[in-house]
Amino acid sequence: MARRLRDVGYPIVAVHDAQRETAESVASELEAGAAERVSEVSRLAEVIFTVVTDDAAMRSIYFGPDNLFEHARGKFFVNCATISPAVHIEVEQAGAERGAHVLEAPMASSIPQAREGKLYMMLAGDQTAYRWVEPILEQLTCARHFIGKPGSAAALKALVNMVMNINTAGLAEGLGLAEALGLDLALVNDVFSQTGANSRVLETDGQDMIDREHSVFFSAAHAAKDSGIALSLAQQHGLQLPLLDASKRQFDRMVQIGLGGIDKSGISELTFLSRRAKD
Repeated sequence: MARRLRDVGYPIVAVHDAQRETAESVASELEAGAAERVSEVSRLAEVIFTVVTDDAAMRSIYFGPDNLFEHARGKFFVNCATISPAVHIEVEQAGAERGAHVLEAPMASSIPQAREGKLYMMLAGDQTAYRWVEPILEQLTCARHFIGKPGSAAALKALVNMVMNINTAGLAEGLGLAEALGLDLALVNDVFSQTGANSRVLETDGQDMIDREHSVFFSAAHAAKDSGIALSLAQQHGLQLPLLDASKRQFDRMVQIGLGGIDKSGISELTFLSRRAKD
């Protein structure tokens, strides 16, 4: 995202990452400062984009001893992580109290789309802030929707990933059974693509499952985490969602047996008889 914004003319003044080497590399490339403290980013920048892994990381960068809200007043914060809606709401309320403008902006895309300015973004929270940063967002996205009140974009993103993860688990089971039946997997993949078995997941993950190519675009650990967010929302509303529950348990198992760091397509390692991962 930083590279894309630099390409279209926005100055990148500071980069911070939990992995110092990553921050230094990107900062050097973009002629920006490699901020050692997260508070340095909000001190130097007018608009701050954040992408973190989970609720704990989000609370750390906003409420930890060294935090972005140390320099909050008048600044714009665009939070792109897929985390619990309640934490987005917590951050947005705290930002408003400090005179900051906070947007939640979870993304439904991956690394290539970020680099090309073709992210799909769901936004919620401070609509005035949204209008102010919209010219920047136009350079990062191919489509975006303002959903509404704080927490609503995060909830919708949880549903997006919930359905994607269920589809991924289903595709892995279909291909695993096809292999057990002795069917030609290339043919199966083609038939799936032309029938009711088709899906976006088939397009992104089908061949990778066959080829055992699990380079990370969206990790199994993130799939487990995001399915957990959706499951928590369902439980809060008294819903039983057995497909969500089952797919979450599959991704949880990947994490438990050391496969959490590979792409979610690696769920096929649990379903193909010839390669089934063991506990």
